[in-house]
Parts: sequence; structure tokens; C-alpha cells
Amino acid sequence: MGEIESYTFEFKELAEMLVKKSSIHSGIWTVIFQFGIAGGNVNTDPGGKEFHPAAIVPILKIILQKVNEENNLSVDAAKVNPAPTAE
Repeated sequence: MGEIESYTFEFKELAEMLVKKSSIHSGIWTVIFQFGIAGGNVNTDPGGKEFHPAAIVPILKIILQKVNEENNLSVDAAKVNPAPTAE
């Protein structure tokens, strides 16, 4: 069996990881992506003589934001990262 070279995460999994990393224990939190946009001429010819205008849309930031309702992009922090109980 070969070595694992990549992992895939659903949006809820990403939200859960970010909630845990941020030590959040309450509220509903969702992932948001901030995009940028730029343009340029892209070479589409192996010979290097044919270009096409193109849009480049980089992801600039991943944001964890508190929301009112849970959906496919969000998690309830109380469920996925409950606060520690005092003993």
C-alpha cells in the first residue's frame, strides 16, 4: 500500500477544524472564502505564440464567521467542540 499523498475535506470538516483550533465552544460558525481577481494574458499554445485574456481568481483568506443557522458550510461549536467541564 502506497503512502497517502493528499487529503480531501468537506466544508463542515473545515469549519469543525477551525472551531477547534480557535477554541470556540458556542455558537454556529461557517467558513467563508475571500477571493481576489486579476487579469492577464495566458499562453495557450505550446509554441508560445497564442495568448488569451484570462481571469485569475486566487483565494486570499479563509474566514470563520458566526451565523444564526447551521447549513452545509457550518457547524455548531457546542456540538463539535464542547466546553471542558469542571471537575
